[in-house]
Amino acid sequence: MFKSNYFKIFMKLNKVDFGRNLNLFGVPVIFKKSGSVLKIGNNCSIKSSFLSNLIGLSQRTIIVTRTPEAKIEIGNNVGISGATIYARKGIFIGDNTLIGANVKILDNDFHPIEVEARNRDDKEMIGSKEVIIGKDCFIGCNALILKGTKIGDGSVVGAGSIVSGEFPSGVVIAGNPAKFIKNVNSLK
Repeated sequence: MFKSNYFKIFMKLNKVDFGRNLNLFGVPVIFKKSGSVLKIGNNCSIKSSFLSNLIGLSQRTIIVTRTPEAKIEIGNNVGISGATIYARKGIFIGDNTLIGANVKILDNDFHPIEVEARNRDDKEMIGSKEVIIGKDCFIGCNALILKGTKIGDGSVVGAGSIVSGEFPSGVVIAGNPAKFIKNVNSLK
């Protein structure tokens, strides 16, 4: 508990906007680039210690805005376990969404695709597109959500899936590459 309260002070000094009842289990890595937006809603849980999620976390949760224009907005009642959420442009996660153990949500390629730009480490050439995850979603453990992905409300992403593209509300998405499997309502 002491470490969590201490880290919340660091978050305030770093101008991270977080709501009431933020529960930190272990110490995450949360960093906001000056000029960027990083908002975490009310009643969120961020798990970063090995035993905080018994599926097994391979790392602490990492939430980072990397450019002054980047935005990360996490809704209310969101649970995150040992995930990486890394934005150069924008990542938006709706209310009541669960982000499973070791998930990666990336709105960029990290490096330029073009060889010359990559060799000179030209950050302006890094491809970036916003990621939007709706409310009431569940992202299974070890999933990778890539730039430009849009997932509709109430959808489920299968464990270990590699997700790129746009998916409607209320569907199960799974595989590599992830594709529509069935409607959530057909699971009953």
